[in-house]
Amino acid sequence: MKLKVINRDTLKILAMAFMLLDHMWATVIPGNQWMTFVGRMAFPIFAFQIAEGFVYTSDFSKYAKRLLVFAIVAEVPFNLFYSSSLLYPFHQNVLLTLLLGLLAIRFLDNFAKERTPKNGALAVIVLLGTTLAASLGMTDYGATGVWTVVLFYLTKDRPYSWLLQLAGMYLLNVQFFSGMYIPVELFGKVYEFQTQGFAILSLVPIHLYNGKKGSGSKVLQYGMYVFYPLHMFILYLIHSNM
Repeated sequence: MKLKVINRDTLKILAMAFMLLDHMWATVIPGNQWMTFVGRMAFPIFAFQIAEGFVYTSDFSKYAKRLLVFAIVAEVPFNLFYSSSLLYPFHQNVLLTLLLGLLAIRFLDNFAKERTPKNGALAVIVLLGTTLAASLGMTDYGATGVWTVVLFYLTKDRPYSWLLQLAGMYLLNVQFFSGMYIPVELFGKVYEFQTQGFAILSLVPIHLYNGKKGSGSKVLQYGMYVFYPLHMFILYLIHSNM
């Protein structure tokens, strides 16, 4: 019997909690590395929810516009959080990454539904374009982030989806993503582990997801969009006064 005990609302709350721990580690509680290990699980859960949201949304345009609006709103708090300045062109917020991932799977879905040369060409062009835009635009998680959304879309309801996702997450987060390494001593030898590899653990709550909405509360539906810029701004204020 499959254990599916986490609904959409709970998954969203978990992702926000993981993100908060990571950002607290980066600002107000440095040195507690376990917080960033746990925090690595946040983005894949958000990416999974973008893929899920795309499948179930009745209005793609409204969904994409919502992401765009909140990405714009979040940019100043994000800049303050990362650089203590209003403008910081060298790193863009994660909602832009999720938006690019959403656009990529929209065109992949068009091709899946109607396999014409035109749709195939558009899917390839948009996938490459969003990958390039995330890299050159230096969005949070970059091209890896876009492809994480694509991974969850392509593996949805596939046989052995967990195995495909495990392999994909390993490639994206350990092989392709350049991140911080930590030394760990085991049996008298020191090994280095990539922090981003902890993102793979996000597959545990994702595979406990039961596909249900939960309460369906509008507060939770928009909660992540508001929480993202708000918590960064609050942490910036706390950190700047420490």
